[in-house]
Amino acid sequence: MEQGNQFGKFLETLRGKMSLRKVASKSGLSHAYIRDLELGRNRTTNDIIKPSPDTLRKLSQAYQYPYTDLLMKAGYLEEASSWQTPNEIRLDNVWYVEFGTKSIKYVSQDGMVEENVESLVAFTSFIEALMDLQFAKMDMHLFVNLNKIKKYAPSEGKLYFDAYEEGPYVTIAAMAQMKHHQTLVDYVARNTGATAQADGDGHPLSLKAKLLT
Repeated sequence: MEQGNQFGKFLETLRGKMSLRKVASKSGLSHAYIRDLELGRNRTTNDIIKPSPDTLRKLSQAYQYPYTDLLMKAGYLEEASSWQTPNEIRLDNVWYVEFGTKSIKYVSQDGMVEENVESLVAFTSFIEALMDLQFAKMDMHLFVNLNKIKKYAPSEGKLYFDAYEEGPYVTIAAMAQMKHHQTLVDYVARNTGATAQADGDGHPLSLKAKLLT
């Protein structure tokens, strides 16, 4: 947190001429709590208060201010640049990464490694590293390594990391399927040496093994 009540004053500056009740309506927070945050203390108990990451997300949406920047100003991202994956983990070998409330799971052919962490909001640079390695965000908690997918079952929403369905799989939601369908089909074809069959309109239906010479 910034020294003294600098962060609270910053929040007050962000609000500008907007009324507390207007911000409350936009953010879903109470106007009294928003004012407490600006003052840096609970006016009932006089205790110093610090907004949670979830509160900051709501304020970032209400003020149209970047969430990551707000986290940095509140002190949540101070250690982001030093974040490292466990020494035994190579991200390019990982099938998928799953974020829990206070842990991260790395699942690969070698099994699962789970790491307990205090806060997941400090991992902006880690998420960027995942994206650079062709991990796709399937929901708020799941990132899948596109280079490791060997079979895609659209009717079930399942992604397999073994062409014979012998290993772990993940199930993705319908929205993720709509967004990533063609990408998933293309990566499975590339990862397995298969070619996509198409219907009369050119839409991919399934993957058929291709003989490589």
